[in-house]
Amino acid sequence: QVQLVESGGGLVQAGGSLRLSCAASGRPFSLYVMGWFRQAPGKEREFVAAISRSGGSTDYADSVKGRFTISRDNAKNTVYLQMNSLKPEDTALYYCAADLRLVEGITRDGYKYWGQGTQVTVSS
Repeated sequence: QVQLVESGGGLVQAGGSLRLSCAASGRPFSLYVMGWFRQAPGKEREFVAAISRSGGSTDYADSVKGRFTISRDNAKNTVYLQMNSLKPEDTALYYCAADLRLVEGITRDGYKYWGQGTQVTVSS
């Protein structure tokens, strides 16, 4: 089992940047595929980005491609989401997620472990 704690959310103007962090504790962090998801008020939770165990593979939703970057530091048990050129439509509660994988790979669904979320609000 792994515990996830997000941080780094806040209020930012359109065009600005934020970096979210997700600290993990529990089993070896390097065994987990990691993902970021978000949920805006009145909408379903949606995939944002994912990164493989080694960090060698990444995947992004079309809506954030070219603006967001996911990365991880396995020595620090932390995954990051660098968000640039933020738009008001990026406003949401952002969640970190983890799934134990025995082999290198990446996924957009099937995550078993979730954090509590960190709020990102982008003003126009």
